[in-house]
Amino acid sequence: MIALIPVRDGALPAGAAETISECDGRALIVGSGTGAIDLDGMARSAILVEAGAVQPMRWTSLLVPILQALAGNDDGVDTGIIVLPHSPDGRDLAPHLAAALGRPLYSGATQVAAHRVRVARRGGLELHEQRPTGVFVATLQTEARGPVTFPGPVEFTRLDPTDGTSEHPDAHVVEVLPPDVATMDLTEARRIVGGGAGLDSEERFGQLDRFAARVGGVMGATRVITDRGWVHHDRQIGTTGVVVDPVLYLSFGVSGAVQHTSGLGHPHHIVSVNTDPHCPMMAMSDLAIVTDANATLDELLGLLDAPTGEAAHG
Repeated sequence: MIALIPVRDGALPAGAAETISECDGRALIVGSGTGAIDLDGMARSAILVEAGAVQPMRWTSLLVPILQALAGNDDGVDTGIIVLPHSPDGRDLAPHLAAALGRPLYSGATQVAAHRVRVARRGGLELHEQRPTGVFVATLQTEARGPVTFPGPVEFTRLDPTDGTSEHPDAHVVEVLPPDVATMDLTEARRIVGGGAGLDSEERFGQLDRFAARVGGVMGATRVITDRGWVHHDRQIGTTGVVVDPVLYLSFGVSGAVQHTSGLGHPHHIVSVNTDPHCPMMAMSDLAIVTDANATLDELLGLLDAPTGEAAHG
């Protein structure tokens, strides 16, 4: 297997390390600024293809002959298996490659092996095991497996591909808009506002969603809440839900069960509001506010909704 990692200006996407680990340290890096990437400890060998700005159709025409040649030089049963990170660029490039190579695509896998692919469905509630009989293309979910450290120096190979052409032109980027927090995937959110059983009604989560949007964040919830049907399961944070890694995590009424906290990644800052000062969520917080989460949420929304002058004098 080989990990195909799309990069922009020398920056690796989320999930790159896990994807390379899944392929036993074998990587093909494509994009801009490939020569500036530090792969020490992350890979055994890496092929660098400087291909400029992200253009999935052009990249596909560049990569297909390279991937076919790589498969032809290897006697292993998994020579044609290509794994990309389930990042925005990975999700965009994978179907183009699968179609051009005539191979099946397994999107959103949690584990990839030569004869077995596990794919999460329904927001992680179901795990489907597939048994491929040939080569394929897959995307590996971020934080699904965890990276492995490889000792020794990385063996680099640089390729200068001919300019790719495609009968189907790539989309022309007119403008890059800021992400819409109302529709942003939890795995990509920098700020997450989480709610737990300390919030006393389904309506509270409507308030929480509104508060999250006002502070430039995305709403998440614990398993207890999604099991009640108050929030859709795609908003569940935890080992049986979505694994996240925000810069800031604000929790309201979250006790901090292991199932939930193990899916938080490594937030830079955690702020918790809870009436129980001894619960695990409060213990792991940078700022722990011992008070009722419902009343606090009401107060914060009141301040945010008030005219500027009133908020200043409140």
